[in-house]
Amino acid sequence: MTQDELKKAVGWAALDYVRPDTIVGVGTGSTAAHFIDALGSIKHQIKGAVSSSVASTEKLKSLGITVFDSNEVDELDIYVDGADEINPHMQMIKGGGAALTREKIIAAIARQFICIVDATKQVDILGTFPLPVEVIPMARAYVARELVKLGGQPVYRQGVVTDNGNVILDVHNLDISDAIAVENRINGIAGVVTVGLFANRGADVALVGTADGVKTLK
Repeated sequence: MTQDELKKAVGWAALDYVRPDTIVGVGTGSTAAHFIDALGSIKHQIKGAVSSSVASTEKLKSLGITVFDSNEVDELDIYVDGADEINPHMQMIKGGGAALTREKIIAAIARQFICIVDATKQVDILGTFPLPVEVIPMARAYVARELVKLGGQPVYRQGVVTDNGNVILDVHNLDISDAIAVENRINGIAGVVTVGLFANRGADVALVGTADGVKTLK
């Protein structure tokens, strides 16, 4: 199976976790897009969705799915999204699509986080994929210097402005053996909006697309 076929398989498998009459949290990216397609097939059974990006919102609306503002909901039953990396502790790196802050907010509101990935995203230790950090523009140089002190090599993601109007630094070669500590440390730097480490709030379920079918990890 191609990588896209694996992504489609997990996107549709996540439908099993959608309960009727609920509002569903929806992520961003190529794997999440397959889940949105799947959601469209049962749109009359759900109340709607809360979306983590402008792109996902447009796709949801094009399929006739009602999109709620996150401030209108107290709690989401589930949040379904992909990841750039996931480790055996269900901790993730996210933000390759620059939607990390909104994704983290929705993950915080959701009762259950369902991570949908293909098998290439599984790692023992996070950090081969550069760690995205969303930064207030005026703090870019300062935050970059602080990230260097932590042992990382930050690279400014040229030409990218997040949906929140901020910039992204992608941090290479960072030691993320203790993901929670790294997440807390980077979030404590002035000017950081959020870091793409989902360690304090990891996934509850991972649906992994493999050549042998979709595997469920809890």
